[in-house]
Amino acid sequence: MIPTALFTVVALISGTYASIGPVANMQIVNADIAPDGFTRGAVLAGGTFPGPLVKGNMGNRFEINVIDQLTDDTMLRSTSIHWHGIFQTGTPWADGPSFVNQCPIAANHSFLYDFTVPDQAGTFWYHSHLSTQYCDGLRGPMVVYNPSDPHRSRYDVDTEATVITLADWYHTPALAAGLVPVFDATLINGKGRYAGGPTSDLFQLTVVSGLRYRLRLISISCDPNWVFSIDGHNLTIIEADSVNTQPLVVDSLQIFAGQRYSVILNANQKIGNYWMRASPNVGTQGFDAGINSGVVHYVGAASGVDPTSNQTTSVIPLVETNLHPLANPGAPGLPQAGGADVSLNLALAFDATNLDFTVNGVSFTPPTAPVLLQILSGASAAQNLLPSGSVYTLPANKVIEISVPALAVGGPHTFDVVRSAGSTVYNYANPVRRDVVSTGSGTDNVTIRFTTDNAGPWFLHCHIDWHLEIGLAVVFAEDISSVETMDPPTAWDQLCPIYDSLTSDQL
Repeated sequence: MIPTALFTVVALISGTYASIGPVANMQIVNADIAPDGFTRGAVLAGGTFPGPLVKGNMGNRFEINVIDQLTDDTMLRSTSIHWHGIFQTGTPWADGPSFVNQCPIAANHSFLYDFTVPDQAGTFWYHSHLSTQYCDGLRGPMVVYNPSDPHRSRYDVDTEATVITLADWYHTPALAAGLVPVFDATLINGKGRYAGGPTSDLFQLTVVSGLRYRLRLISISCDPNWVFSIDGHNLTIIEADSVNTQPLVVDSLQIFAGQRYSVILNANQKIGNYWMRASPNVGTQGFDAGINSGVVHYVGAASGVDPTSNQTTSVIPLVETNLHPLANPGAPGLPQAGGADVSLNLALAFDATNLDFTVNGVSFTPPTAPVLLQILSGASAAQNLLPSGSVYTLPANKVIEISVPALAVGGPHTFDVVRSAGSTVYNYANPVRRDVVSTGSGTDNVTIRFTTDNAGPWFLHCHIDWHLEIGLAVVFAEDISSVETMDPPTAWDQLCPIYDSLTSDQL
C-alpha cells in the first residue's frame, strides 16, 4: 500500500510540459484546479493538467509505476492507464483498459506498467481507461523519439514546448454529468476560457522568426473534434497517429478524439501575435473573448496582448485521403474487394429505449473478470468469453478487414484505412495508416485492414468516451493460443483480488 500522507498535492496549470520517463513514478492525485477560471476538483497525473509528458526513445523499456492516491469519492478512486497507440507486443497486461486487459488499480495501491517500444516512434498519449475518468483530468501526452527521424531535416525545433494538447473541459465531475454532457471550455495545453467566464490565461507558443517548429498536436478529447489552424500560416503534416506521412501542406486540419498529428509550423510571417484556433464541432462556437483559442507569439512582438489577426476561409483543409505513409505503403491482403482473409461488418446503433449503443445488436458491458484473465484461465472460444456477444476471436497472421458505418473509432492496431469517411473510393495502394479513424456520418462506411500479428485481447471502441461508457465497443481476442502461454507479472495477478474486495464507496 502507498501511504497518502507522505505526499502533498499541488496542482499546476503551466502550459509547458514537465517530462518523465522512460522510468518514473506517476502519482495519481486529486486536486482543485481552474484551467479556465472555474475551480473544480480533478483527477490528475502528477498533480498537473494535462499530466506530465511521458517520453523516451525508440527501443526504450518504459517502466511507469502508477501510484493511486485518490481520495475524492465524488469521482472514481480506482484507476488504470492506457498508453494509446503503443502496440504492447507481448505485454497485453500493460495495455490498460479496465476489465479487458486488467482490473483497476485500487486507491492506496500501485501497479508497474512495464513494456518495451522496440519499433515505434512518434506522438502518443496516455489516459485513464476506467469508465469516463479521463474526462475528470487523467490524460496527458507521450512522445517516443526516433534519433534517426526521416523528417529531421524539415524542422529546427521539437521540444516539450511544441507538444500541444487539445482538451474538452467540464465544470461537473463525470459521475454527475449525465449521459453525453456538453463541455464548458476548450483547453489548449491546459489553458482556456469559457463563455461568460473570466479572462484566464491562454496557451502561448513563443517562436523565433525564421525557425521551423514541429508541433505535436494531440486530441485528448472526451467528445468533440476540432478544426485546428493558425492565422496566416500553413502547416505541413509529417505524421498521423505515430506513422510518418509524406509531407502534406494544409491550412487547417480536423482532429478527432484520440488522434495525433505532427505538423511543421514555419515562423516566416511578419513578427507579431497570431491566433491559434481550435473550432469545436459541438459546444460554444466561435472565438469571442479568446474562447477556443491560443496564441502564437513571435519574439520581438508586443507581450501580454491578445492578437488582432483575422481568421480567413480555409482553402487547403486536410482531406484524409490525401495522407499517405512515408514508408511501406499499401494495405495488407489482395488489392481488391474480398482480398482479406477475414471480413467483419460492425453495425453501430443507438437504442433509444435502453439509452445505450450497440455493435451488431450487443451493448458492451464490462465483465467482472478481465478478458485477458478469462483467456489465461482457459476460455478460448468466443461463446465462452464475456461479455457475451462483444468478444470476437481472430486467428493469427491473417488479414482482417473491418467495415464500420457512421463516430471516431480507436483500435488495437495501427491499421490501413482503405476507405475513409466522406469517400466512396477504396485505396489499397497507399491508404492512410493510423489508429483512430472517424467513421463519418450518413451513408459513410469506413473500411480498415490490419494483420493479426499481435496476440492479446484488444479493445476496439468509440473514442467519444461518453459513447464508450454506454456500450459502443467490442474486444478482438487475437491469437488466443499464444495468449494462453503468456505469464503476466505477479502484481497483475493481485489487481483483481484487491479491487474485488472494495466496497462501493471505495471504487
